[in-house]
Amino acid sequence: MGDKANTHPGAAGRATAADHPASVRNVVLVGHSGSGKTTLVEALALTAGAVNRAGRVEDGGTVSDYDEIEHRQQRSVQLSLVPVEWDGFKINLLDTPGYADFVGELRAGLRAADAALFVVSASDGVDGSTRMVWEECAAVGMPRAIVVTHLEAARADFEEMTRICAETFGGDDPDAVLPLYLPLHGPQGPDGHAPVTGLTGLLSQKLFDYSSGERKEGEPGEDLLPEIEEARNRLIEGIIAESEDETLMDRYLGGEEIDFKTLVEDLERAVARGAFHPVLAAAPASEGAKQGLGTVELLELVTGGFPTPFEHPTPGVTTIDGKPREIKACDTAGPLVAEVVKTASDPYVGRISLVRVFSGTLRPDETVHVSGHGLADRGHEDHDVDERVGALSAPFGKHQRSLTHCIAGDLACVAKLSRAETGDTLSSKDDPLLMEPWEMPDPLLPLAIQAHSKADEDKLSQGLARLVAEDPTMRLEQNPDTHQVVLWCLGEAHADVALERLRSRYGVQVDLVPHRVPLRETFADKSAGRGRHVKQSGGHGQFAICEIEVEPLPGGSGIEFVDKVIGGAVPRQFIPSVEKGVRAQAARGVATGHQLIDVRVTLLDGKAHSVDSSDAAFQTAGALALREAAADARIHLLEPVAEVSVLVGDDYVGAVMSDLSGRRGRVLGTEQTNGGRTLVRAEVPEIEIGRYAIDLRSLSHGTARFSRSYARHEPMPPQIAERIREDARDAS
Repeated sequence: MGDKANTHPGAAGRATAADHPASVRNVVLVGHSGSGKTTLVEALALTAGAVNRAGRVEDGGTVSDYDEIEHRQQRSVQLSLVPVEWDGFKINLLDTPGYADFVGELRAGLRAADAALFVVSASDGVDGSTRMVWEECAAVGMPRAIVVTHLEAARADFEEMTRICAETFGGDDPDAVLPLYLPLHGPQGPDGHAPVTGLTGLLSQKLFDYSSGERKEGEPGEDLLPEIEEARNRLIEGIIAESEDETLMDRYLGGEEIDFKTLVEDLERAVARGAFHPVLAAAPASEGAKQGLGTVELLELVTGGFPTPFEHPTPGVTTIDGKPREIKACDTAGPLVAEVVKTASDPYVGRISLVRVFSGTLRPDETVHVSGHGLADRGHEDHDVDERVGALSAPFGKHQRSLTHCIAGDLACVAKLSRAETGDTLSSKDDPLLMEPWEMPDPLLPLAIQAHSKADEDKLSQGLARLVAEDPTMRLEQNPDTHQVVLWCLGEAHADVALERLRSRYGVQVDLVPHRVPLRETFADKSAGRGRHVKQSGGHGQFAICEIEVEPLPGGSGIEFVDKVIGGAVPRQFIPSVEKGVRAQAARGVATGHQLIDVRVTLLDGKAHSVDSSDAAFQTAGALALREAAADARIHLLEPVAEVSVLVGDDYVGAVMSDLSGRRGRVLGTEQTNGGRTLVRAEVPEIEIGRYAIDLRSLSHGTARFSRSYARHEPMPPQIAERIREDARDAS
């Protein structure tokens, strides 16, 4: 890296349609909130000539974080694509949010990219969530590099940050994480901090000075040569070892001088294998400067050291009926296979779908097949429909630049796909295919909402449906037990953005109401009841009497109805009516309005009238009998219990277990996992974990995650049950 002329293509930095996959690079930027990802994207766009010196596109606006919500919150909340051109390559920069609530946008960026730039702040270090994403990328072999930002901070130390990155990301092999450049420091300021003003290339052995605001190439001074030599030798050994080029290693150890081109080729091989992770430094351009420090070097690494889309395996593809289909990687002439990685709504254009093409070529105005399968757990119904593609464009800030086509390996925005949702597959209408969905986190923070007014009620369902179509990390639930509309989110910030989008984008004002957990009732012991429904009001009257016995059953038994009537006291045709009345009353509850479960109801006796008895009369009598039996019995209030699995760093295991115990949880066991983490399994009442997604993040400093699944209903402690009964009495 670093042997190219100090030029940039100016206006050529504006991205156009790519003509060959080999000239495309898809790069996702990953890092914690505040690490400088968006600033780095704008600095790279400036160096590539895509924006002016103020960091804005020619027709106004920034290239990233252009959403009004992002401006108000002063942070990224969605995936943004910024395409630029450099040295004949098209680079699709995917800027992702760093806040944990928007990990769904990050996962979408990882799906669309072929390599990742991990952005770490020299002043803040590496947080736990960034480590977790690194491990996810390592598990699938995604190529990664590291960019150190905020070098202007008083406490910034590039060398120390490189050491931390090697320890954090290198694991057992710290030589897999090494710098490609050494920083060149300027004079110390009054605070003792010496700012970074340039870089020294370890492979090229050239000095690149940015102190004038523009990159200037020179030769390093004699005083720097020993340090350069030591770092260069270690870098070369690391590259050759991780590229597994044994012949080259033998030549190097034999004292042969390896030429620059061969080293760059081995660097690309080692990076593409996901085995070697170069560290670079970068800073935004100062006022009046043409280039930010390290941006040219970073663009050179992306174009010369990062893999092409050919090296990205195509995710699993099947036919609509589930038969596996082999798809050649990045074949522009192959069958069309593209995926919607993000869906957004524009007030003027309508729905816009960000699409990654994995095979074939996508063109405007052609009809494609839109398939969405296997996303039911995200609130998406399976669907298959043919739609006409609208205009293709490359986003740049708030604006879209028209494209004539989008080849395999490239990304584009597609207009007017009214039915396409995030995660859907686009394919030929004559050869419909389906891509396996990528893994998404489960939303575990419930948000119970109701329309603010009648006008909002009319628009609420459509607005919520659009939200869920755009963001598969949200889940919409119409709870049949509590009759609440519940929007499940990943955290408070995620919920705030959802409500703000409902209001500003879809014109729907909603109110938050307390989320209710679906409780149950059951009998604690045996009881009997008599239902008497006798009325005379002229003409046919109503006459039905039934006597029942109710006894508790083991958990999970439901409602069991037994007929033990002797001698026809209740005519056979009315026995199903009694059962219907009993089951209807059980569904409504007998004490607090919650469904009755796990009891056996035995019909023992009754009376009927030859004229006045009817189906409706015996239904009413059955319901009355159950209520009378409940009035004389102890009724247990049952609460749902969830099985919770918490994956947490070893440092926080004690705090997590103590917190679960404080939530009336029972710890079932712990299991040691890789990476210094422990899996804690526990059973916890669901009423105690409504806000656990928020509390666990605070407790573990964002390093833990959890999953939950329904286990069973079990009796609630008497004092809590009594409080709920009092609330039910007050409400009635």
